[in-house]
Amino acid sequence: MSKIGEILVKQGLVRPEQLARALEESRKNNSKLTATLVQLGFVKDQQVLKALEKHYQLPGVDLNTFAIQQQALDLVNRDFCDRHSLIPIQKVGETTLVVAFSDPTQIQIRDDLRFLTRRKIQPVVSTETSIHVAIEKYFGANVSDIVREVEQAQDAEEVEIQFGVGPETIDSGSEEEGPIIKFVNAIMTEAIRKKASDIHFEPYEKKFRVRFRIDGNMVEANSQPNSAAAAIASRIKIMSKLDIAEKRRPQDGRIKVRYKGGKDMDFRVSVMPTVHGEKVVLRLLDKSNLQLDMTKLGFEQEDLALFKDEIHRPQGMILITGPTGSGKTVTIYSALSELNKPDVNISTAEDPVEFNLDGINQLQVNPDIGLTFANALRSFLRQDPDVIMVGEIRDLETAEIAAKAASTGHLVVSTLHTNDAPQTVTRMVEMGVAPYVVTSTVSLIVAQRLVGRICEACKTPVEVQPQVLLSLGVPQNEIAEYHVYQGRGCNTCNNTGIKGRIAIFEFMKMSEKMKEAILGGASANQLRTLARQEGMRTLRRSALLKLKRGETTIQEVLNASVRDA
Repeated sequence: MSKIGEILVKQGLVRPEQLARALEESRKNNSKLTATLVQLGFVKDQQVLKALEKHYQLPGVDLNTFAIQQQALDLVNRDFCDRHSLIPIQKVGETTLVVAFSDPTQIQIRDDLRFLTRRKIQPVVSTETSIHVAIEKYFGANVSDIVREVEQAQDAEEVEIQFGVGPETIDSGSEEEGPIIKFVNAIMTEAIRKKASDIHFEPYEKKFRVRFRIDGNMVEANSQPNSAAAAIASRIKIMSKLDIAEKRRPQDGRIKVRYKGGKDMDFRVSVMPTVHGEKVVLRLLDKSNLQLDMTKLGFEQEDLALFKDEIHRPQGMILITGPTGSGKTVTIYSALSELNKPDVNISTAEDPVEFNLDGINQLQVNPDIGLTFANALRSFLRQDPDVIMVGEIRDLETAEIAAKAASTGHLVVSTLHTNDAPQTVTRMVEMGVAPYVVTSTVSLIVAQRLVGRICEACKTPVEVQPQVLLSLGVPQNEIAEYHVYQGRGCNTCNNTGIKGRIAIFEFMKMSEKMKEAILGGASANQLRTLARQEGMRTLRRSALLKLKRGETTIQEVLNASVRDA
């Protein structure tokens, strides 16, 4: 029986038979006992923390909410923290280091720490689970761990990657470059296995950091000395056929890979010079994960019916708005997929073309040779199109040609970067589009964001004070209808409690009253008030519906939307 097990049994939090089962499960899954006890529902992490405080007579620290100082982390390496289940959390002056232990009675370990850091050690207690999560969050995984995982899983379908699909192959490089090649391949493989949407390779003054974006959250994957930064950037540039000698200007490229089973994956590469070297970002474009079924994107039933009605109109303009990474491309592709029939001619101008869709004519914009969105649109109008998709309306020229196409028998779908639907109108007017052109061509504006979906494997109800819901904008008479959940964190969701994302929407239809207000020079706030009077569900209301149904968390609602005025 482990020490933590004895403590929990002694304090009556866990029964001996529950502990025995948890010990068996943790041995079988090679997982930590505390995490297993929590996952089985025998005890909560907060209860474990209180038990440790009581047993060791030391202050307890919840590392999920405590802001750990980077200066403290720099004093101890990851391996030492992993081996002894501890993490430094705060420097106090120049002489003391506060360290969170799962077992603070290990006097020898404290002496070793005092010798390593040349500081007095002030112990506090925390749970094994939260210490492990904090180590992963702040230190990231060692490259050796990543490479070992890849090598152990070579028979798994998702990891056997062959670079240079087709006639081209990637040079394996010299023996000296071998570790760099292995490192980059391992990071890319790990990103695929964890279903990350982006990989960030970031050089700083003293270290080189790798982070994944998983379900919208940035997660540190690795930290290396900065000496490796240039070699890693060069390796990725070789793979994406970029100029490795050019280090002063941004560059964009693409890597195509195929892994076991014949499945393809594209990586969109962006290289940007920074003060300490070149930052490289890889966007993972997995066509197999592209959701083209509109019923699964997060639309409410009435919104879906409205959207389908509008995209089947023979002419007009539909605008999808939101910041980068809000899911606009997926929404547009799902609409084009709905319209993609043998008797419909669809042309798209994109920058870049993220996914290849059969039956749709896709054009890659290239401003370097004069192939802008505006020029592409002009060309489309000579190609007898029924539906035109413009990747983004960035300037007056593109907006005017798109409006002309929308008013002459074509359906135009495009995007803008605005905060919400009403601001899209004022943005177009500020761009130079006449208000009467906006009212005569735009039929629907859709604003959208993405919120994290609660992991079903560790979903658990939480008690929430009515005042919290009121502060979110929930009406007093609806509070009883809300049953709030969150994810405890498990292996399925990388201990984040979030697995996957779902969209929230704001639909603003161009009604007659709305057109009159726009022609009268109404501000975005006035348009927003009018739209809500006509039944527009705001982004916050859409997010609250997802919260009400137990699909997302309060934190995700706050992150993705602002309270209605």
